[in-house]
Amino acid sequence: MFFLRQGERIRDRINAIIEKPILTSALVLLFLTIVVIGFSLKYYLADFNNFFAQVMAEAHGMLFDIAVIGILIFWLNKNGEVRQRIRTYKDEIDDFRLWESDEAAFRTVGNIKRLNRHGINEVNLVNCYLTRTNLNYVNLAGSNMNSANISNAFLIETNLENARMNQTNLENSNLNQAQLNGAYASGANFRNSYLIKADLENAFLIKADFRNAFLMEASLKNCYLTGANFENASLYKADLRGAKGLTAEQLMKAKTLYLAQLDPEIMDQISHQIPELVGK
Repeated sequence: MFFLRQGERIRDRINAIIEKPILTSALVLLFLTIVVIGFSLKYYLADFNNFFAQVMAEAHGMLFDIAVIGILIFWLNKNGEVRQRIRTYKDEIDDFRLWESDEAAFRTVGNIKRLNRHGINEVNLVNCYLTRTNLNYVNLAGSNMNSANISNAFLIETNLENARMNQTNLENSNLNQAQLNGAYASGANFRNSYLIKADLENAFLIKADFRNAFLMEASLKNCYLTGANFENASLYKADLRGAKGLTAEQLMKAKTLYLAQLDPEIMDQISHQIPELVGK
């Protein structure tokens, strides 16, 4: 019984040492140092100078191995780990695609922000559910967000430059000062959204729905606006110069065009028919 208890204590002490990697490494180093010096002691005593020269030569070789091979392997491992993490984040976004739940939305946003930290901004978010999430200041330039549900979300100063947002639902979202220049958002739903000072220059907004949207001081220069719906939209100080496919009839349904910048022919039509709309 006594020997059994002693054996258990020894086993517990060994396990305790193994669980501490620094202590384990130190003990292994101490053991190997004793063994190496023990076998080398006679060479130290017999011909110290010659033996020391060989030791120094080996030391230089060790330094070379660390400098070249060690650092190279470390760099490759780190890059491999980063690539694996990026792949994991993208896989998780794929796993949550089409899953309409708050957990899926917040987990997807978390993965988007992690990808941003690794310098990745072109993310595949097709059919993703991102309702009521916080995407402020996120970089999604060039991302594919077609048919995604991003309603009731916050996208203040979000970079959506050249993003694909066809049929995307952004209803009741806050996109103040967001960058949507060059975005492909045909058929997108911006109903009741805030787009104050947003940059939509050169964007494709064919049949986009801007009903009740707040587009004060927004830039829609040179946009493609064929069939876009501006019913009851606030376009105070908005810049619509050079817009393609835009008609006076579309803008006559707006809530206000006060101080808005329009092409002369459109401005003339509205001024003659509904002068109060442009503040005249």
